[in-house]
Amino acid sequence: MNTELWLILAGPAALILTGCLSGADQTPLLVAARARAAALLALASALVMAGVVVFIGPLSTGSSSFAPALWFDALTAVMFLLVSFVGCIVIAYSRNYLAGDPGHGRFLRWLCLTLAAVLLLIISGNMVQLALAWTATSLALNRLLLFYPERSAAVLAARKKFIASRIGDLCIVIAIVLLWRVFGGLDYATLFAGARTIAASGATTPVGVTAAALLLVIAALLKSAQFPLHGWLLEVMETPTPVSALLHAGIINAGGFLLLRFADVLALATPALDVLVVVGGFTALFGSLVMLTQSAVKVSLAWSTIAQMGFMMLQCGLGAWSAALLHIVAHSLYKAHAFLSSGSVIDLARASWSPSPGGAPHPARLGIAVGLVLALALGTAGLFGVTLDRQPGVLALGAITLLGLTHLIAQSIDERPNLFVIVRTLALAGLVAVTYFTLQAAAAALMATTLPADTATRGGFTSVAVVIVVLGFAAMTVLQSTLLGVAAQGRGRAIHVHVANGFYVNTLANRLVLWLWPTRPPERHVTPGERT
Repeated sequence: MNTELWLILAGPAALILTGCLSGADQTPLLVAARARAAALLALASALVMAGVVVFIGPLSTGSSSFAPALWFDALTAVMFLLVSFVGCIVIAYSRNYLAGDPGHGRFLRWLCLTLAAVLLLIISGNMVQLALAWTATSLALNRLLLFYPERSAAVLAARKKFIASRIGDLCIVIAIVLLWRVFGGLDYATLFAGARTIAASGATTPVGVTAAALLLVIAALLKSAQFPLHGWLLEVMETPTPVSALLHAGIINAGGFLLLRFADVLALATPALDVLVVVGGFTALFGSLVMLTQSAVKVSLAWSTIAQMGFMMLQCGLGAWSAALLHIVAHSLYKAHAFLSSGSVIDLARASWSPSPGGAPHPARLGIAVGLVLALALGTAGLFGVTLDRQPGVLALGAITLLGLTHLIAQSIDERPNLFVIVRTLALAGLVAVTYFTLQAAAAALMATTLPADTATRGGFTSVAVVIVVLGFAAMTVLQSTLLGVAAQGRGRAIHVHVANGFYVNTLANRLVLWLWPTRPPERHVTPGERT
C-alpha cells in the first residue's frame, strides 16, 4: 500500500514543490522545465494508478474523519488521469505562450499550485480534506485571475468568483456538520456505506441528509458557473489563454466531480436532484441561446462552457451519473483544445470554407431533418434499452447531441438532393448515434461499482423537464439557421442585442459586486508637464 500511496502523491507533491521552491531569481525557462517535469510525473502516476484500479481494485488509506486520507476508485482514476493530462498540455503550452512577459515565472508557479490543488481534491478520502482542497483550488485560481491586476475586468471577475466561492465554501462546511451528525463520520467509507444502507432499506431520508445534499448542490452550481452567478466566467478572458484552458477544461468541472463523488448521498434527496434539473436545464438553454449571438471566439467558448456545465448538472439531476462523467471527459478535452487553438480559428475557418450553392436550408426541410434526428435518437436508444422512464438523462443528452447533425442532414436533402449523399449522411448519423449509446453503456459498466445505477423517472416532473429541454434545443437548432435574417429586422435587431448581452443578468451582478466591494480606479501616472 505504501508504494501506491507514494505513486498517488508523487504528482501533486512535485507540482507543489515546483510552485513553492521556484524563486523569482530563477529563469522562466527553468521554472517551465521543472513544471513540465512535475506535470509529466503526475500523468505517469495517473496512468499507473489507473492500471492498479483496473487489475487490483479501489484503494483507500486511513479511515479517520479528520486525518489525511486517500480514496482511489474508478471515478478518481478517470478524473485524476483527465486533469493530469490536460494540466500537462497546458503547462507545456505556457512555456512559450508568455515568453518575455515579466510575470512568466510567477504565472507558472501559480499554475502548478492550482493544478496540485485540483489533484488533491480528486484523491481526498474524507470531507474535511476535500473542503480544504476545494478552498485551496479557489484561492490559487484567484491568483491566476489577477495575473494582470491593472485590468479592471480581471479584478471584477476575480472578486465575483471570490464571493461565489466563499458562499460555496460555507455550504460545504455546513454540509459537513450535517453529515457528521447523521452518519457519525466524514470519511468516504462511512458516508457511502451509510447512504447505501438507507437506500437499500427504503427508509425515509433523514432531514439532515436532504439539507446537506441541497447545500452540496448549491456549492456545485456556484463552482460550475450556473445561472444567475455565471458572469465571472465570461470575464476571465482578461487572463492568459492557458488559464482559460485549465479553468474551462478542469477546474470548473470540480462542481460536477463533487456531485459524482457524493452521488450516493444525493440520490437520497429528491429535492436536491430537482434543483439540479431546473437550474441545469435552464442554464443549458440560456447559455446555448446567448452563445449563438456572440462574435468573439473566446466569449462564445465561455458561453458554451456555461451551457455544457448546465447539461452536466441536468444529467446529475436526472440520475444519469455515468453519462455525466463521460460528458465531463469529452467536454474537458474538447474545450482545452478549443481554447489553446482559438488564436488560429480564423485561419482554420478560411481553409475549410467552401461555397454552398443552396445557401441556408429551406425551413420545411430543416423541420424534416429535426424530425429524422429525433426519430433516429429514439430508435437507437430503444436498441440499447434506453427509454424515457428508465434512463431519461442518457436519452435527453443523446437527442441533443444528435441535433448537432441536423444541418448536415438538411443540406443533404436541400435544393439538389442526391440519393447517394442522403444515404451516406443518414448512415453517418446512425453511426454517431450508435457510438454515443455504446460509449454511454461502456461508461455505465466502468462505473458500475462506483456510481449509483441510473435513476428512473421520478414522476411527471422529470419527463416534462426532459421533453422541454429537448424541444428547446430543437427550436434553437432551427433558430440558428434563421438568426441572421431575424437580427436584420427592426424588432429582431433589438432582441438580438438583448440576447447578446445575456439579458443583462451579468450587468446586475456587476453592480451588486461593485456596491459590496468597490473597485478603486487604477492610478494615473502624471508626467511633469501635466503638473500645475
